Amino acid sequence: MLKKYILSGALVIAGLSYASAQTNAYSGYFLDNFLYRHQLNPAFGNEYNFVGFPGLGNLSIETAGTVHLNKILYPLNGKTVLFTHPDLNNVSKFGNSNKLGANVRENIINVGFKALGGYNTISISAVANSNVAAPGSLLNMLRDGVSNSTYDIKDFMVYANAYAEIALNHSREIKQVPGLRVGATFKFLVGAANAYGKFKKANMNLGYDSWDIVSDGDVYLSGKGLKWETKKNDNAGWDYVSGVSTDNFSAPNGFGAAVDLGATYKWNDFNFSLAILDLGGIAWTDTQKASTNGEQHFQTSDYTFSVDGDDDTFDKMKDQLAALYQLQPVDGNYKRSTMQGTTLNVGVEYELPYYRPLTFGLLNTTRMCGGYTWTEFRLSANVMPVKYVSASANLVCGTYGVGFGWLLNVTSGKGFNLFIGMDRVPGKLSKQYVPLNSNFTFNFGINFPF
Repeated sequence: MLKKYILSGALVIAGLSYASAQTNAYSGYFLDNFLYRHQLNPAFGNEYNFVGFPGLGNLSIETAGTVHLNKILYPLNGKTVLFTHPDLNNVSKFGNSNKLGANVRENIINVGFKALGGYNTISISAVANSNVAAPGSLLNMLRDGVSNSTYDIKDFMVYANAYAEIALNHSREIKQVPGLRVGATFKFLVGAANAYGKFKKANMNLGYDSWDIVSDGDVYLSGKGLKWETKKNDNAGWDYVSGVSTDNFSAPNGFGAAVDLGATYKWNDFNFSLAILDLGGIAWTDTQKASTNGEQHFQTSDYTFSVDGDDDTFDKMKDQLAALYQLQPVDGNYKRSTMQGTTLNVGVEYELPYYRPLTFGLLNTTRMCGGYTWTEFRLSANVMPVKYVSASANLVCGTYGVGFGWLLNVTSGKGFNLFIGMDRVPGKLSKQYVPLNSNFTFNFGINFPF
């Protein structure tokens, strides 16, 4: 039951975005023996060759947003319920802009080795992410039900993306320029599914016995075998999209490529680094479109928002949102392309001259992805008291607020390596151990250096 509420809450406010966050362990950026620094800057290399534990070499799970889960999930009589439950009192109102996303990256196969005059890595990963930008007017109506005669809902955007990534990385020192190291990663992308929706407006006016609505929006759904489900508007006399059938879904459904470029430069006690990641995208083949075809005027008596807190609350919300926009299926099979969303990492690290194992680093990360663009600064203290143990503690401040991160990396040199960390510590948990702060990252990996 709790899992359903978590999923429902995430989908209601996070829906299905532009390719989302770069889910990697940023807390390990300045740790020399962290084996996956090349995913943050392809110029980084490693001292040893290594093989990752299949599926657990580098696992990252992340949620990030400007609205927290303690506004979506509430305790009630020993249970966890959605913010729409009618028995809740003193429920917080939502602000004008509400963003929330979820991202998962699982490295299935990872190999790193010295060859070709530098360091090389080969990896196969599965990536899934989603984001939303939801107006407060929509969420407040979901919570309060219909209490006014007019509503103005605009700028509601949702997106989801799932794909596999095969990455080949090479980095090397440039002997002609002492202290300079460069690297590049080529990524071959295999798309599984993608959904993008932008709802520009939904103006509602309550008439004598039905709603008069003006809506404007488009949705693209890329996935082999996915089909729209429809429902008839008896007043307007047309069929509108009410859901998606996944019975015949299969993959892949798109292919693409991307590159990462990076450089590091050591000068006295300073290490400077710069990287630009995910320059590229995916071309999708089987794509279905639903649209209002510009501004659409219609009447409906289906739109009531009588949410009663039963187990089918999410299904009712989905039906009501479908009735609000009434997107009509567009004939034909489309092709479209999506960009990955580019990340820029800029870092500087200072080594204490009287105690080299201790360094301080400042990292700026900016993810450029349209309406979901974000940036953050991470100030870290990094220590490696012995060769086999290193750790980082860092403060982070940016688009998603202020937080604290850490990473512990333990290795036997050759033989075994384990790391665990959180780029953002979740803070307070519910009784069911659900983070009430939406900004949370978990990183874990088991690897075998040789």
